[in-house]
Amino acid sequence: MATSFPEIGEHSEDLMPVAASRLTEEQLTRALRYAKPEEVAAGQVLFDIGDDSGDLLLCGTAHLEALCPCEAPDCEDVFFSYGPGQFAGELGLLTGQRRGLTIRVITAGTIHRVDARSLRLLMKQETELSDVFLRTFLARRRLLRLATEQTLRLVGDAGSATGMALRTFLARQGVPYSWLPEDSTEGRGIRSAADLTPADLPIALIGRDVLPRVTPGALSERLNLAYRRTGPGTSDLVVVGAGPAGLAAAVYGASEGLETVLLDAVATGGQAATSARIENYLGFPFGLSGADLAARAAVQALKFGAHIASPCPVVALQTDRDTHLITLVDGTQIRTRAVVLATGAAYRALPVDRWAELTGRGIYYAATDLEAQSVAGRPVVVVGGANSAGQAALHLARHAAGATLVLRGDDLGARMSSYLVDRIVSDPRITVRTGTEVTGLHGESRLDSVSLTERGGGTRRIPCAGLFCFIGAEPATGWLTHVALDDKGFVPTDRALTPAMLGPLWETLGRAPLPYETSVPGVFAAGDVRTDSMKRVAAATGDGASAVRSVHQYLALVSPA
Repeated sequence: MATSFPEIGEHSEDLMPVAASRLTEEQLTRALRYAKPEEVAAGQVLFDIGDDSGDLLLCGTAHLEALCPCEAPDCEDVFFSYGPGQFAGELGLLTGQRRGLTIRVITAGTIHRVDARSLRLLMKQETELSDVFLRTFLARRRLLRLATEQTLRLVGDAGSATGMALRTFLARQGVPYSWLPEDSTEGRGIRSAADLTPADLPIALIGRDVLPRVTPGALSERLNLAYRRTGPGTSDLVVVGAGPAGLAAAVYGASEGLETVLLDAVATGGQAATSARIENYLGFPFGLSGADLAARAAVQALKFGAHIASPCPVVALQTDRDTHLITLVDGTQIRTRAVVLATGAAYRALPVDRWAELTGRGIYYAATDLEAQSVAGRPVVVVGGANSAGQAALHLARHAAGATLVLRGDDLGARMSSYLVDRIVSDPRITVRTGTEVTGLHGESRLDSVSLTERGGGTRRIPCAGLFCFIGAEPATGWLTHVALDDKGFVPTDRALTPAMLGPLWETLGRAPLPYETSVPGVFAAGDVRTDSMKRVAAATGDGASAVRSVHQYLALVSPA
């Protein structure tokens, strides 16, 4: 039994024409060069929910439909229908995410299958078709996100540390989902039907499967977003870290023909993805969120054939002659000819009692819409004196019942851009407290207030539903054992490397390190992890692109034509 798909939200009418794209005869003829024909019968299921993403399906004479499961037994919602000249598939074909919809034949006839390898080749070689497919895939993904019924549902406490980690991972990956409170009627019903207890929360329902005590790693594995070996051979380039530097390296590496793998311990975007608004990035005069910038870059990398996997922590890097061995946290090893380290930095915490306990329960390191919604209508405190703290205060002030910006220094403009200082000072919703520190956290299961101590003054306690911490970060290099680091843990490259860091190996090579090359030949560093990096998004993307140029030079040296 099928029903019409429920209302999918406002603005869906703008997406529908794009989502329903139909290839012209000339476009279809070109696309068919990459496809294999197949006769299909009415009622035949070509893909089911949870299957590997598989093939792009071009409709010849057959008609297809995409189905979502619904609550009633033996009931399915029709998400989309496809006829001659149209195609079944969405962004999961590029990300590798498992199918979120069932694809079934309505009318018998001919389809044409474009397998994953052929699709990547098509995306590289056919610019016009690539644009059509990308726009359509993105529109369909957006429609899925707007849909009131989702293939992926989660049950639990959305505001808990685990809940926030799951929501952040899914938001950063662009995965459509819905969240059901654990005490809701539907949430209790799902738990009861699966014979699960509160100890099994959070629960994920993916199609017809139930996953108890789910984590971002388990969800990534189930959705097919974890690392999957793409072949028996050696990759040309592995990029570790998917912030702006890593994403740029992946885009330029893949677009220039390198077999490129991009790994991140959390999700694509890095610290930039936590920024509510970036206004000084070249070419975006009206600004954009860090999450949007990261999402666009990830799609760009996928378009050129990069393989992206997260959460996928790397725990070791070893070098064996002209190849390098990357070891993942689960023991998986990836052999590659070159490496770009773009791991950025890890957030610093305040030395205050109960900090770890309340992280994710009122303490946050990001101020995106996700966090802003969780504190809407309640007072918040932002800690920090650089641009990220200023942007967060301005963004949160639009949602919260006032924002207090706290910094230890006496000058708001010491480390913050003047345009941000001017906006903060003129915003009546923001209170600035200089020469002040957070010295106490209060609340039972969640943060509800903080103690502020002024230098040379007293301590006051103020209401606080969200404490947003932007006090800098430490380089994420603790896992590196054979790459030279400076006294602060950052990675020196090329001219910043001392003779002691280089050692006798470089004498035998008879050359100096290339730009962005570390103390280990063939291993490069880009972005915030580098010694004396600029700590700006534009600089990080420039680093990533420039590092790939050096990668090409290195590969030419070790594998001359």
